Amino acid sequence: MQELRKRKALASKVLGVGKNKIIFDSTKLAEIKEAITKQDIRDLYSAGIISIREFRGTKKRPKRTTRRGPGKIKRKVKPGKRQYVIITRKLRGYLKELKLQGKIEQNQFKDIRKKIRARVFKNKAHLKEHLGGKI
Repeated sequence: MQELRKRKALASKVLGVGKNKIIFDSTKLAEIKEAITKQDIRDLYSAGIISIREFRGTKKRPKRTTRRGPGKIKRKVKPGKRQYVIITRKLRGYLKELKLQGKIEQNQFKDIRKKIRARVFKNKAHLKEHLGGKI
């Protein structure tokens, strides 16, 4: 067995594969033991006495067709937030308009803006009612 181990190492070097990939024909072990040179190994390989075990690769996973980066994952916006955004934008726009017209002062503007953020006002009419006598 010691002799065959060296032959296997030589065969793996000559054929360019790992030692575990080399298979010797068990009926022709005498011929393999006589092989000394690299050329002898090549001749045995071409004769079919030395063979190379089939390569088993890993299974390939099919490539994704859709991109799934952080910018591509879309989540649904909750209806409560959508409603909040619509009302807040509407009220802030109205408040800005009043400030530009000079109907409210800076400190009052800041106070009402904080109240809009805190969802004190349900709608534009509610805000107008709050400002009622001041405008």
